[in-house]
Amino acid sequence: MGQPEQRAEGAGPFTTRLAWRLPEGGTAVWESRLARRRGVIAVHRPGEPDGRHAVADPVSISRLRRLNTVAAVAFVLGGALFAAGAWVAQFGSGDPTESAWIYFAGGLCFNTGGYVSLLQVVNAPRHDVGRGTLVTRRWRWWSYEPARLDWLSVAVLFAGTLVFAVDLLDSFLRGLDSQQVNRLIWAPDIVGCVLFLVSGHLAFLELCHGRRCVHPRSLAWWIVAVNQLGSALFMVSAIAAFTRPGTGSVVDTGVANWGTLVGALCFSLGGVLQLFERP
Repeated sequence: MGQPEQRAEGAGPFTTRLAWRLPEGGTAVWESRLARRRGVIAVHRPGEPDGRHAVADPVSISRLRRLNTVAAVAFVLGGALFAAGAWVAQFGSGDPTESAWIYFAGGLCFNTGGYVSLLQVVNAPRHDVGRGTLVTRRWRWWSYEPARLDWLSVAVLFAGTLVFAVDLLDSFLRGLDSQQVNRLIWAPDIVGCVLFLVSGHLAFLELCHGRRCVHPRSLAWWIVAVNQLGSALFMVSAIAAFTRPGTGSVVDTGVANWGTLVGALCFSLGGVLQLFERP
């Protein structure tokens, strides 16, 4: 038998939606985000007026639910702690160590959320074109799959959380001059923000299959949009936190703190919404 007739959509070399004819008639449609977050593909069989969802087996569903819950809670807590750290920095006693510890705790939560998000992709069920089903694979703690847009998006996100960890650790250093502050603290902050923005852009490409889209009735769209807004506000905050070499003063402390606070609340909101995007 030949291969089933297929129609692929996506961004550039990446496939994010695949439709194919089933041997017994009808069609199956696999979408990257829907399969890895909810563990389903759409199936339209002859004689059925409406399509239905073919659900992955209980092992995959259980995995996806646990991983989704852990990642979502981690982002909720990470965002809340970052917002608290920014509030302390803006209105607290003025001791930078106090807010640094709060940021560091939040950073650990973001690290956890980033890695668990990667595990969601690594262990997502894969589609079987021949049968129109999702197949569970053995558990893995890591994979290297840059040809997958979903993997690339969350891998960049995880890398961003690790770069932020460098920034947060260096923020405990004292007695630094302006150039050292910019090199050890500000530069990793900027790099982390860029990685977050790139990850969000890739997530939009996955969700919209390479096109621009606005889907106000889609929970997935709101999750990606809210998180991308948070990333943009983090970038604004990072730019405002640059230390002028000539004077040793920050460009705008208020903008830096408020950008972090509101951006962090966006990530918390994104985590809350993610709790509802489950199998």
